[in-house]
Amino acid sequence: MRHDHDAGGPADLLAAKARLREEVWSALTAARVARFPGAEGRIPNFMGAEQAAQRLRETEEWRRARTVKANPDAAQWPVRQRALEDGKLLYMAVPRLAEPEPFFLLDPDHLADSPRKASSIKGAARSARRVLVDALEPVDLVVAGCVAAGTDGARLGKGGGFSDLEFAVASEAGLVGPARIRGTFLSRITMCCSTSWSRLNG
Repeated sequence: MRHDHDAGGPADLLAAKARLREEVWSALTAARVARFPGAEGRIPNFMGAEQAAQRLRETEEWRRARTVKANPDAAQWPVRQRALEDGKLLYMAVPRLAEPEPFFLLDPDHLADSPRKASSIKGAARSARRVLVDALEPVDLVVAGCVAAGTDGARLGKGGGFSDLEFAVASEAGLVGPARIRGTFLSRITMCCSTSWSRLNG
């Protein structure tokens, strides 16, 4: 199923992106590392997401960050949990930016549940405060999920454009500038499938 029917750009580039998504989703499924409900058509959750989050946690960029923004996708749940455990303010977009107040703000000092539960999509509804864009604080670290990523840092999502929209909204408001750290989050299989993405993006 194509999720990029509203995307702009040359038709051949859109088709190449769609083929790469299918390649990644198929590889994750064949290797049996995609977690429920499967990789197809989404930012895939994968076995090893917790270890990837721990590797991020051990970086100097993570240690310096006081405010983190992460996608609401399941693969980034361990990142969100660790942000709260480490005392960081956490911003998470309301899924599909579908509310007038499009971001959840999770304050580690004011949670109704454990960091694990509070950082889930359902748990955020209990522990988070929904905020308008102009109420956001500057973000030190942005962690975005992906389907594929190039060695140059270029990121390919599932085709819906929501992560790019989240980033654009925050950037337009001056909350994420060129000096901020941005990272993505993916499995080793995804990276192996993504060697052609830099060429496609270039």
